[in-house]
Amino acid sequence: MTEVLVLLGDPRLPYRYNLSNRFEQQDYDAVEHLRQALGTLDDYRFRFLDNHARLWRTLEDDSPSLVLNFCNTGYRNDPARQHHVSAMLEILDLPYAGAGPESIVLCHHKFLVYALAADLGVPVPRQVLAETGNADACNRAHYPAFIKPNGGDGSIGIDTDAVVSGPEEARRYLQKLDKRMPGQEILIQEYLPGPEYSVGVIGNFHTGYTVLPPLEIDFSALDPGLPPVMTYRSKVDPASPYWQRVQFTQARSAAAGKQMTGHAGVLFERLDCRDYARMDFRADARGEPRLIDVNAHPMWGAGGMLPTMAGYLGQSYPEFLHSIIQAATLRLHTPSQPHGNGGVIRQPAPSEPPPAGGTPPRTP
Repeated sequence: MTEVLVLLGDPRLPYRYNLSNRFEQQDYDAVEHLRQALGTLDDYRFRFLDNHARLWRTLEDDSPSLVLNFCNTGYRNDPARQHHVSAMLEILDLPYAGAGPESIVLCHHKFLVYALAADLGVPVPRQVLAETGNADACNRAHYPAFIKPNGGDGSIGIDTDAVVSGPEEARRYLQKLDKRMPGQEILIQEYLPGPEYSVGVIGNFHTGYTVLPPLEIDFSALDPGLPPVMTYRSKVDPASPYWQRVQFTQARSAAAGKQMTGHAGVLFERLDCRDYARMDFRADARGEPRLIDVNAHPMWGAGGMLPTMAGYLGQSYPEFLHSIIQAATLRLHTPSQPHGNGGVIRQPAPSEPPPAGGTPPRTP
C-alpha cells in the first residue's frame, strides 16, 4: 500500500485571492470531490495535510512515499508564495508530484516566458512591459490591447475593461491597477481576437508524456457588451456572468490543435515542467494560436480545465488524478538524462467531433 500525503491550502487562514478573503463553498466542494475521487484508487492510502501552522513540522516528522502537492493557494494561502511550498519539500528532500520551485517562479514571470517561447519558435503576442505607476509605455503598445499583470496567475488584475482601444484607455486602466497593486509590472499586449484555448500535458520529458486534446473556451453566451476574456471574477464569483455562461468545449480547429500540441511539448520540456502542466493560447486574426500563459502549477479541481481535457480522452476524474501520481512515481524512479535526448509524446487518438455545448468552468 503506497502512502500519499495530499498537501492543500489552509481553510483556517485568510485567503486574499477570494473576494471574501476566506475559503468559499466552491473551495470546500473541490476538496471534497478530490477526497472522494482519490478514495476510489486502489493500492493507495491518502492522508490530507492543510494546517500550514504545522506544515514544516508535520512534513519533517513524516515519511510519506509521495507528497501530492495540490497547494495552489500558496504557503499560508498567499498566492505569491506557491513556490515556497515546493521549496520546502525540496529542502526536506521529500518526493513530491508537481512543479519545482524554479519552474513555478519562471512561469509566474510572463514576459520571460514569452521571450523564451519566441526564441523556441512559439508564436507570442506583441507586447510592452510597463509599471502601473508609469504610463509612458502606453504610447509604444499595439492597439487594441489587453492589459494584465506580468506576475502571478488566476487572472488577478483582469477586469472587463482590461481590453483597451488606445493609449488613453490604457493609461486609465493602469491608473486603476496602480490603486490596487501599486508599482506592479504590467503587460500591455496586443489583443488577439480569435478563440482562446488551453492544452494540458501529463507526464515527463524523460519518461514520456501525453498532450491532452486541446480545450476551447466558449464565450458565445456572454452579453455582446462583455469582452470575451477570462476575468478575475470568472474564477471567484459565482454571480458573475462569466462564471455562469462561459463554457469549455473541445477545440474545433484541428489545425490549431496540431500546432498547439507541438508547442506545448517544447514548452513543457524547456520550462522544466513536471508531472502535469497547462499552456494557454489565443488565436490572432489569421487563426494562428499564440501563447498567452504557461501554468506550471495549475488547478486540479474536478470542474477545471485539466480534468476536462482528460475527459476528452475518456478519463474519469479519479483516472486523471491517478495519471498524475503515476507520472510522478515513474519520474522519481527513473534516472535523469541530459536534455536533448528526446521525449516520447504519446499522442491522443483522434477523437470524435466535439458535441454541441460544453462544460461550465468551476475551478479553472
